[in-house]
Amino acid sequence: MSTRPPLSGSRPASAPGSAPTRRRRTRATAPVPLGSLTQREHRRPDSCRGCGSGRVTRLSLNLTDGTPVEFTSCHRCEHRSWEHAGSVLTVQSVLDRTRKL
Repeated sequence: MSTRPPLSGSRPASAPGSAPTRRRRTRATAPVPLGSLTQREHRRPDSCRGCGSGRVTRLSLNLTDGTPVEFTSCHRCEHRSWEHAGSVLTVQSVLDRTRKL
């Protein structure tokens, strides 16, 4: 009899008598409404801090150290900004927070 390799993505079976492993629960966060590039009624009223243009891309992300930030990039003047808890972060601060130790 030949032994088949496990299917990709499948988990190995638990040893007899051992307890199954459990995943850690993550904290539930409130859903954030997504904007839309194509539907005006679903666009967020974001604007560039540099030139005031409404042609911006805004992303919510977490830096390497876990800091949640809002990144905004302007299509018109190419100004970029990072915000955390309502305050603007300097580029150096963002770089410091994303450095791996």
